[in-house]
Amino acid sequence: MKKEDCFYLGKIVKKYSFKGELLAKLDTDEPDLYDNLDAIFIDLRGNLVPFFLESSQLHKSNLLRLNFEDVDTEADADALLKCDLYLPLDLLPKLEGNKFYFHEVIGFSMEDENFGKVGTIININDNTAQALFEVDRNGTEILIPLNDKFIVKVDRENKTVVVNTPEGLIDLYLTK
Repeated sequence: MKKEDCFYLGKIVKKYSFKGELLAKLDTDEPDLYDNLDAIFIDLRGNLVPFFLESSQLHKSNLLRLNFEDVDTEADADALLKCDLYLPLDLLPKLEGNKFYFHEVIGFSMEDENFGKVGTIININDNTAQALFEVDRNGTEILIPLNDKFIVKVDRENKTVVVNTPEGLIDLYLTK
């Protein structure tokens, strides 16, 4: 399994018991969707390795208590601390309307209701205070805040995101 075929679920943050159980902090708004997993991929030195679970259950708000098969000791658990967790993309719940997963709109065209065709979405930068669409317009990078008020429509069929940005925002990147 390759990382491109998976989504990031969270990170193993600490041990839970002396029998190899671990707690993972989930990166999701709906942690209950990931209760009772059968298997999970763990990033071990850049490789996704499948691990089978004896049990997984929510532990407090967004922590998932994991009991892996063949992880029976503290030493086994120590080896997995701070590792990232992944699941196959097909396990993501389908979103509709203007809700979308970041990876889903990469490669979509972006159009602004006032400006017209802006370019192609090449990335979503969520390392800033506010997530940003990174749009390529003939070699020029345009950053558009990922703001629900700006997003008019996500057209999956035509692979287009229609936005309505404040007047002049896009022009700032083009008048150099």
